[in-house]
Amino acid sequence: MNDKITNWTSSDDAMVESAIRRGATRRELLHMMLAGGVAISAGGLVLGRAGKALAATPVSGGSLKAAGWSSSTADTLDPAKASLSTDYVRCCSFYNRLTFLDKSGTPHMELAEAIESKDAKTWTVKLKNGVTFHDGKPLTADDVVFSLKRHLDPAVGSKVAKIAAQMTGFKAVDKQTVEITLASPNADLPTILSMHHFMIVADGTTDFTKANGTGAFVKEVFEPGVRSVGIKNKNYWKSGPNVDSFEYFAISDDNARVNALLAGDIHLAASINPRSMRLVETQGDGFTLSKTTSGNYTNLNMRLDMEPGNKRDFIEGMKYLVNREQIVKSALRGLGEVGNDQPVSPANFYRDAELKARAFDPDKAKFHFDKAGVLGQSIPIIASDAAASSIDMAMIIQASGAEIGMKLDVQRVPSDGYWDNYWLKAPIHFGNINPRPTPDILFSLLYTSDAPWNESQYKSEKFDKMLIEARGSLDQEKRKAIYNEMQVMVAQEAGTIIPAYISNVDATTAKLKGLEANPLGGQMGYAFAEYVWLEA
Repeated sequence: MNDKITNWTSSDDAMVESAIRRGATRRELLHMMLAGGVAISAGGLVLGRAGKALAATPVSGGSLKAAGWSSSTADTLDPAKASLSTDYVRCCSFYNRLTFLDKSGTPHMELAEAIESKDAKTWTVKLKNGVTFHDGKPLTADDVVFSLKRHLDPAVGSKVAKIAAQMTGFKAVDKQTVEITLASPNADLPTILSMHHFMIVADGTTDFTKANGTGAFVKEVFEPGVRSVGIKNKNYWKSGPNVDSFEYFAISDDNARVNALLAGDIHLAASINPRSMRLVETQGDGFTLSKTTSGNYTNLNMRLDMEPGNKRDFIEGMKYLVNREQIVKSALRGLGEVGNDQPVSPANFYRDAELKARAFDPDKAKFHFDKAGVLGQSIPIIASDAAASSIDMAMIIQASGAEIGMKLDVQRVPSDGYWDNYWLKAPIHFGNINPRPTPDILFSLLYTSDAPWNESQYKSEKFDKMLIEARGSLDQEKRKAIYNEMQVMVAQEAGTIIPAYISNVDATTAKLKGLEANPLGGQMGYAFAEYVWLEA
């Protein structure tokens, strides 16, 4: 008998794949292939091919359970108000956007059939036909106008109000066409509309507890700060989702989150720390790690309007005191890239490759601390597990300070309530920023004078004007030059220290398939529930 596969077709491959799904033994499969004219020595090729096909072919059914790391009683199903990763995951499950970003960062159409403009100022959005909300109402242009326009209403409290403010005109041309007018040209609009906050909701919606979206799952349970459960939208306008139901909740303690995965209680443990990663790796083939480096970072924020951050030399001293290489090596266990105190990641086209990270120099740090008059004082630094790896980072910085007589009092506070009670409020505290696709979004959210998340209260009229200029330019090289200068300004003038860009690691059971990297962050840009499947 020779080793060639004879009289074997794609239909036979499909038969083998089906038998594997039904639980056929290897002996049964080999008998099946012998009957089809396949030599035993060639059977491995068929089984290997079938295995690869199965790995890439979604399987329907099952109940997906996953745990994130952050939640609070302020959890919301209103996309405009979403601020934590748990909010983003739920919004991605219940709603859709006009566009979404693929794993390369390229915007693709979702609810929009096309988005076009001749001048980057007036945009025409054509909607897909046949899309309905969970309550059966068809998607129309009025829904899009309502969804986008509400970000401009101060009463809504949109987290992206500053970004949405550039949209000054909304018009429903007909039932399937929307015209959006910007205050000034912005070629990034299709990318901006892929942000989680710009999910489309039904016209006139005031009660968001129902999560009446067009998304892959229909809300069954939502308990803020506890959990949510969605069931498969049987009338979904796309194919999928693959799973029948999706439960999501937060386990803030990293060890507890990983132990829940190892015990089989959940299929995905989001954003585990490097120590827990080693534990998962020792468990054998039953678990996998999904790594994404997409601009997520934990940063140390010193408010410039409070003591001691209002002393410029204190800020300078802290920037020299941070040993970035040691943070990547020790706090992040090598899962990261050294940061240079500005938010545009190395993967971004607009990144300033010439801007170097501040060198670790304790002597210069001591000089500036002495000049600021803070040597010998006890300076509180607020850290929490809520901001990934911030406690480890704080301990490294504290140890460096102790060697030069700088007393840094690291105060570890609980994850619960951290984002409401400490972030943006404490004089010195850590933040954790999820990836954003454009410099314009990052700067608008975090660094303009009226930015909603201005962590260090950095204010510069020049910076604000430059952002508007870059946004309006259709010349990519000019935009890049402006963004580069803005990165230098942030690194040198703001009170934020970004020591590293973190490689996010999601741990999963090996039965979870289809998880991919995405520039909007881990958990497939928080949209994983719609796309993954559970292997039988």
